[in-house]
Amino acid sequence: MTVRLASADTYPARPVHLVVGFSPGSASDINARVVGQWLSERLGQPFVVDNRAGAGGNIATESVVRALADGYTLLYASTAPIPSDKESLI
Repeated sequence: MTVRLASADTYPARPVHLVVGFSPGSASDINARVVGQWLSERLGQPFVVDNRAGAGGNIATESVVRALADGYTLLYASTAPIPSDKESLI
């Protein structure tokens, strides 16, 4: 009987891009940089923050959707305000 072991490539093997839908210096940008630094220290690869501000985060989202689905382009997003009453939805 032969035993085979499966091994995955170590991730990340190259720099990872964190795309932020807000301008440099914003709270989301600062949070993304702190998280990126933390991940870089633990995973041994740079996590590069790429600010794509505009259209309420849609520009950043579209750039991530159009990127290769290889796990090296990640969207750093925040949730939009959610209306709490029916009048706000009209």
